[in-house]
Amino acid sequence: MRIVRAVNHYIVWCLFLSFAYGGLWNMPYEKGESATNTLFSTFSVAPKHLDPVRSYSANEWAIIGQIYEPPLQYNYVDRPYRLEPLTLMRMPEVTYLDENGTLCDENSTRVAYSRYHLQLRPDIRYQDHPAFVKHSDGTLYYGKLQPSLLSSISSVWDLPKRASREVRAEDYAYAIKRMAVRAYHSPVLDTMRPYIVGLDSFSKQISQIAQIKHQAHRPLDLRAYTIEGVKVTGKRSLEITIHGKYPQFLYWLAMNFFAPIPWEADLFYQQEGLRAKNISLDTSPVGSGPYYLALSDPNRKMILKRNRHFHTEYYPGMEKTELNRLPFIDRVVYTLEKESIPMWNKFLQGYYDASGISSEAFDQAVEIGSSGSMGLSDTMKRKGIRMIGSVEPSIFYMAFNMEDPVVGGYSESAKKLRQAISIVQDQEEYISIFMNERGVAAQGPIPPGIFGYVLGEAGTNRVVYDWVNGKRVRKSLAYAKRLLAEAGYPDGIDPQTKKRLKLYYDTTATGPDDRALMDWRRKQFAKLGIDLVIRATDYNRFQDKVRRGKVQIFSWGWNADYPDPENFLFLLYGGNAVVDTGGAGINSSNYKNPVFDRLFEEVKSMENTPQRAKKIVRMVHIAQEDAPWVWGVYPKSLVLVHHWFTQVLPHAMANNTLKYKCIDPKERVAKQQMWNQPVYLPLLIIGGAILLLGWWLYKLYEKRQRRTIRERR
Repeated sequence: MRIVRAVNHYIVWCLFLSFAYGGLWNMPYEKGESATNTLFSTFSVAPKHLDPVRSYSANEWAIIGQIYEPPLQYNYVDRPYRLEPLTLMRMPEVTYLDENGTLCDENSTRVAYSRYHLQLRPDIRYQDHPAFVKHSDGTLYYGKLQPSLLSSISSVWDLPKRASREVRAEDYAYAIKRMAVRAYHSPVLDTMRPYIVGLDSFSKQISQIAQIKHQAHRPLDLRAYTIEGVKVTGKRSLEITIHGKYPQFLYWLAMNFFAPIPWEADLFYQQEGLRAKNISLDTSPVGSGPYYLALSDPNRKMILKRNRHFHTEYYPGMEKTELNRLPFIDRVVYTLEKESIPMWNKFLQGYYDASGISSEAFDQAVEIGSSGSMGLSDTMKRKGIRMIGSVEPSIFYMAFNMEDPVVGGYSESAKKLRQAISIVQDQEEYISIFMNERGVAAQGPIPPGIFGYVLGEAGTNRVVYDWVNGKRVRKSLAYAKRLLAEAGYPDGIDPQTKKRLKLYYDTTATGPDDRALMDWRRKQFAKLGIDLVIRATDYNRFQDKVRRGKVQIFSWGWNADYPDPENFLFLLYGGNAVVDTGGAGINSSNYKNPVFDRLFEEVKSMENTPQRAKKIVRMVHIAQEDAPWVWGVYPKSLVLVHHWFTQVLPHAMANNTLKYKCIDPKERVAKQQMWNQPVYLPLLIIGGAILLLGWWLYKLYEKRQRRTIRERR
């Protein structure tokens, strides 16, 4: 009986507290956090590299783009995309030299070198960091951390002393030197080696020195070494000399690879004790951007906070007042969300400020008009949600490892096998089922909006499509099967095993949402009688296998780093093959065609002329014929943002866009309160039912007690 009374008292007390509390029961943040000037966002894949020399993935650049500052940036509002100074006083001045180092005209045939003159702003400073704390003699205060101190820290922010300093020209030179060290696996080293004068020989020299230093457990201080084509001419002035003419070099100066690296941070992080704790530039970056990484927990949460030393910068086109000074947001919280449905629900509740649109949520968010146009659903409109859409200069593709003995190689049979597989990969069906029509079937490596992309019949991949009545029509299954038979696999039978040909597809698709996609992949290969074996793994392991050439077939994507066809064609350039560059290259399919490579060498330094366009068309035709990729999809981007999240513009080139965006936390809190009020009625009904049950049990108990007493009498 005491138990029944205790339960009843507990329920009554819970009901009282529920009414008295009045807060949001499902709030995922700490009390009051939503009311601060904080952006709440998500990430689905843990970043592996936050070191700007190594990082080359979109999920990593979304973070380090807010921390590091290369010399140039893209104007946030101007279209077409336009470069502008970021840490420079003005755009780099370019002079042209002949073989003797004598100045010559830009259009002269004698041009052998281009020299870029960079002049830094005087107000660029690094974030506060323990690496900048020094003794009176200039040595690092934390340069030799003792075991007793190391044992008490788990991040750099556990060290009590911090300092800052001005960004100097030598820091930009230091970053290029780090790029040259093979052990750091910079993915752009082999792209830059033919351009920056002396970088190739310096890379060979410094990589050997780095190996010796590492074996001796000694730090590598790059200040003692110089690159011929990289000269510090003053505290804030730098010259970079490249071979020949390469107009696209300015685009590279807007990328994180050329962001400054202070020698103090490099030496600080080379300490063995910090490496053992996984504290490095890969996990704890040091930059001069508007934000710094205050919390690095890639398995749970990443937090950016405002850098109090950030230089003066204003929103483009606005009056230069304190109200328009960047950044507008004080803090950014990225939460790991591995599955799309929980993330989507939290967005609808107002707990995330922006969201993509998953396939599961598409019908709820978007309405397709009779003309095929996309618009927001009434439900989204009533919530004040806005949709921001754009065609991305990107490509998602399926790649064959050209080093593989089955699907690789350049024989006619190998080409026909890849062509047959390409035909049966129904990209139109894929776009309809898995992308809700948010994409265009790719015809080659260059997406729309990039010079060299060709529309209509002239741009059609004739290996996979026919042009019928003004439209692209995918070649028939019968034709694909004929190609497969000519490749030596009639009806998909492997002549060596006398069984169905078995191919292997490596992927990071390990979640429950990916099962349907993997089933679809198998069905495409099954059309030819080929068995597809799925080998799923995590993203870091997947990257490692690709870089070592230990894959057969895999899917990947590429977002344009700069608006030039070279940025896509170099993904197929033989000199960038990952197996030949120790995993540092960006040609993950290891495709090597000597004619394609020769044409690439020619077009990469040309202006956008008809002659360049003609050569690019030929390159695309060669790649279409060799079929190192199933060309896949050019995606269309759709992003939903709440009404309180403003100044959000689509920008496919820039990565440092957080500083331009605004949050109205008051409106956010009001909408969260409106959309997430607790519903008490079910609790009251359940509580009442339990109370009634308790009362009934109590009456039964009393009745039984009275009967027992009477029987005893």
